[in-house]
Amino acid sequence: MRVGVFLVAAGFPGMAPGEVLRNTVEAVVAAERAGFADAWIAEHHFMSYGVCPSATTLAAVALGRTTRITVGTAVSVLSTWHPVALAEQAAILGHVSGGRFRLGVGRGGPWVDLEVFGTGLDRFESGFGESLDLLCAALGGDSVAADGAFFRFREVPFVPAVRMSPVVACTSAGGVRLAAERGLPMLLGMHIDDEEKAAMLDDYRASSGSGVQGHVAAAVGHVADSTALAVREMKESLPRWLGPGLAGYRPVDDRPRPHRNIHNYVDKLCRIHPVGSPEHCVETIRATVERTGLRHLILLVEGGGDHARTLENIARLGSEVLPALAAV
Repeated sequence: MRVGVFLVAAGFPGMAPGEVLRNTVEAVVAAERAGFADAWIAEHHFMSYGVCPSATTLAAVALGRTTRITVGTAVSVLSTWHPVALAEQAAILGHVSGGRFRLGVGRGGPWVDLEVFGTGLDRFESGFGESLDLLCAALGGDSVAADGAFFRFREVPFVPAVRMSPVVACTSAGGVRLAAERGLPMLLGMHIDDEEKAAMLDDYRASSGSGVQGHVAAAVGHVADSTALAVREMKESLPRWLGPGLAGYRPVDDRPRPHRNIHNYVDKLCRIHPVGSPEHCVETIRATVERTGLRHLILLVEGGGDHARTLENIARLGSEVLPALAAV
């Protein structure tokens, strides 16, 4: 199986955004050294939950600092990008990295980003399928044109031409169906447990008529000398990030701001994910594989709250967990 790291560029209190971005690149370098297969970088705007506003840009820096590891976006928010512009960015990274770049895209949310970038609520609510189709057309041909509700332009050469398929973040039945109908692999979030992941994979197979491989699932990964210690560390540090971070989501209209009980959420993350001793982490990942059939997990490794702890966590996961998964 493949195991990677998932880097949100989390803005813990007291950490300057520039410092977080530099540390995120160093975490990718550390993940390569520790033996991880890939590193995936998140994209957020105007909030401390994640301080990287361009996952492709930071991926470019990380690719330039590494030689083996694959680097991807988890995800580039397609609702605030022009699909062809994003395809051009992905094509550049695919070519100059020798094929080490993966593009993950998602619909995003009804946040103020839509107002700031001028893409609008209508495109978010009704245009994701069209945006995704245009992105795939650009990534799969030598030219691209559009004649839809949200994009309309004459045929132009796509330079540099590339052959690449995105991974699609799926959080709803509609998202699963959209990915399945296009034969695109899914990226499943860390907020759902194995049973929910298995159900989404079943829905995908029902909609696609096949079991497309290459799905990716995110999870929290944190190792300590004992499971009790690992859980205690997460319960102490994660609320400091998630509380103010999740409060940063600002709806673009008058819909209520989303609310989540942070302590209950952290309890769930520690219960369903590999948070514990090395042996517990291995057992948890093996159980996920058995219950879901997933063969590719990406672990959020920043939960400790500072860069030194992130690097230690990456190193310990690499030396004490990954080897035990080699035959899974």
